Amino acid sequence: MYLARVVGDVVSTHKNDRLDGKKLLLVQRLDLAGEDDGSVEVIALDVVDAGIGDKVLVVQEGSSARKIFDDEKIPVQAVIVGILESVSIEGGRGGKRREETGRGGKRREETGRDGKGDR
Repeated sequence: MYLARVVGDVVSTHKNDRLDGKKLLLVQRLDLAGEDDGSVEVIALDVVDAGIGDKVLVVQEGSSARKIFDDEKIPVQAVIVGILESVSIEGGRGGKRREETGRGGKRREETGRDGKGDR
């Protein structure tokens, strides 16, 4: 499972019958800082109604993805399984805490001596 940002829609008028009615999105993998990691984009099936710009959770393992659809023959490798509200990373020097929010939220950085920030 990894973090990604939805960067586009994929439209296919002719496709495998098992993909009929399924929404395909193009996702770009993110590093822990929330930035594109430079890897190639992936086409993923969307089961959570994500949209362009959303930060999402992607499972990319064929058998796990097929279990989500309860269909061993569906041609899928990656599935968007969650829309991120926030990701918090603690640690490092100075007790810095970084929080990323999804769906139109703003990024916040807080610093506190105990490493937990001022909330």
